[in-house]
Amino acid sequence: MSYPRSYPTATMSNMAGNTRSVTTSKWLVAGFWISTAVFALQMSFTVYAQLKMAQVAQEFARLGYPDYFRIELSWLKLAGLAALLVPQVPAWLKEWAYAGFAITLVSAVIAHVSVGEPPVASLWAVMTSVLWCVSYFFWRRLQAAEVAAQKGMER
Repeated sequence: MSYPRSYPTATMSNMAGNTRSVTTSKWLVAGFWISTAVFALQMSFTVYAQLKMAQVAQEFARLGYPDYFRIELSWLKLAGLAALLVPQVPAWLKEWAYAGFAITLVSAVIAHVSVGEPPVASLWAVMTSVLWCVSYFFWRRLQAAEVAAQKGMER
């Protein structure tokens, strides 16, 4: 995958002159920000829980993770959320943030299943993955619309 040299962001500022694209982009932008805000709230809660709740720390230990990993993971989640929520962040960095969240969510499911827990134990991670998918879908649509607008095409 190659990235355009201008590293577009999710602000859609380049589409303001095209009224048909603006209508489409308003829905894309709204979908992106709503889904990303809900995903960010969910991930922010996991950060809080991992840093402040004793039962979550015990769960990490039960799953076999060292205590420092829980803290490191929390801070990296915050950095990823900042990358997703700040519009001026380059697209390639947002892509890495999405990749990091995907790895984290898949790893959470694997961790719960590998210790013999029933699938319902990883329901939290699965539901958060659905939020991740929706946010990522809208972000990729925004990227495609912005590239099309830069090339002078209408979507």
